[in-house]
Amino acid sequence: MRLGEFELFVVSDGTFALDGGGMFGTIPKVLWEKTHPADERNRIRLGLNCLLIRTATETIVVDTGLGSFYDEKFAYLYKVDNSTSDLLGSLAKVGVAADEVTKVILTHLHFDHCGGSCTRDQEGSSKPTFPLATYHVDQEELAYAREPDRRSRASYLRDLWEPLEAHGQLALTSGEVEVSPGVSLLATPGHTQNHRSVLIRSGDETACFLADLVPTPSHLKPHYVMAYDVLPVVAMETKERLLRQAREEGWLLFFEHSPGVCAGYLDDEGVLDPVEMGAGGGNS
Repeated sequence: MRLGEFELFVVSDGTFALDGGGMFGTIPKVLWEKTHPADERNRIRLGLNCLLIRTATETIVVDTGLGSFYDEKFAYLYKVDNSTSDLLGSLAKVGVAADEVTKVILTHLHFDHCGGSCTRDQEGSSKPTFPLATYHVDQEELAYAREPDRRSRASYLRDLWEPLEAHGQLALTSGEVEVSPGVSLLATPGHTQNHRSVLIRSGDETACFLADLVPTPSHLKPHYVMAYDVLPVVAMETKERLLRQAREEGWLLFFEHSPGVCAGYLDDEGVLDPVEMGAGGGNS
């Protein structure tokens, strides 16, 4: 779809599954399973929805999904399914090759958001998936990823960003900055302390890629926060503030982990009015 002078595409890296209780924290299963039915291991199906932004001068990818760093055990545990769409395939569907991407924005460094940033060559060495792109990540998020607490350690895998540093393609940001005209990072702490959402403005239109602040439409209620959130109370406060502004200003919102509706607008009551975004392999 068009947003002012920009083109936006949801590009899918497939689906995976996480524990439903982990995704909804203190919310009882009898409530969340209405929209996210669990399997026999209490896992719920989630999307890996990345965003492609095409401006007059830039081709930007926001987050990179899981990629292919994992082994068979990981794929089994997390129920990974990219049989019908992966990130590079989704980009190809809308006419974008890996070497055409100029920037990659990583909202944070959990493996399901930066896993596709690097790929392995035939010799087994990792290299950046997008050879000509600059990868943007918050410097404090990177510092935390290098020395995470025990609770978060399993979510950070060095092999997913160290090759970016080795190839000189990692650009560190600080705070709320514009990484390209009309494309800015928003400080949205809670899931991680330095989590970033992405604000896109063109003409008089605005969109926001929420990342893990609001992973699915089922998380629009402020108190529906994940057990994975490092700062759950902060996440609630951040979400409430941001969604109020989104509703008042008519932002288009993108949901990274929705297995169904992945974009929409909020009405005056805060109810989502979905927008179909299926061209690049994303769900609609």
